[in-house]
Amino acid sequence: MGSGAVSTKEAAGAFDAWRLELGGVELTADRAGVLVFESVRTLIVSDLHLEKGSSLARRHALLPPYDTRTTLRRLRLAIERLRPKTVIALGDSFHDPKGSERLCEEDRASLSALQKGRSWVWIAGNHDPELPPGLGGVRAQDWRHGGVTFRHEPSAQEGEVAGHLHPCARVSRDGHCQRQPCFVFGAGRLIMPAFGAYAGGLNVLDPAIAGLFTGAPAVAVLGRSGVYPVSARQLRPD
Repeated sequence: MGSGAVSTKEAAGAFDAWRLELGGVELTADRAGVLVFESVRTLIVSDLHLEKGSSLARRHALLPPYDTRTTLRRLRLAIERLRPKTVIALGDSFHDPKGSERLCEEDRASLSALQKGRSWVWIAGNHDPELPPGLGGVRAQDWRHGGVTFRHEPSAQEGEVAGHLHPCARVSRDGHCQRQPCFVFGAGRLIMPAFGAYAGGLNVLDPAIAGLFTGAPAVAVLGRSGVYPVSARQLRPD
């Protein structure tokens, strides 16, 4: 593949891996909503937004307080399956700067178990600009390897993987529409879906996302059993 190319691996009628080449680096968009950098055994995850539920509760917007546990369970399953040596969390890992202080002991232990035996990098986000205290790992503004920079917010620079925008696609098929988190790829960048249970999402047709790309980017939505590339003609505004 050339730079910016996309290929897929089909299994059981679904695409279980969406393979990309960016800046001379081969990456795999996984069905769990994470990115895999196989040559260095690194897993990239974006926008966990841990403790968003407790943050909203402080503003009297009450939701079931299990978002952190759900998010960490999904992340554990991805890590157990993919077995990375390094995890890069691309910012907004906590919903606010005090989020780590509200972790219950069980969730704190779960996060510590995920870090055991591997390197962990917390990329600074706009919600969590400082390294959470007492959680292990290291903090960085970005992480670079080869021709690719991994950061929280997209920039004008090519050769980047970013999060922040929580891309979702509203897809029309057979007369029905579904809205799902998605990967967005093109113009020298990849925008990752938000991983957090309460993260929400922004339509890929919104100018904040569409304006980052020249022409229609490649879009692949997350489904129950795989990653599903969709064409531009299937995309609908909210």
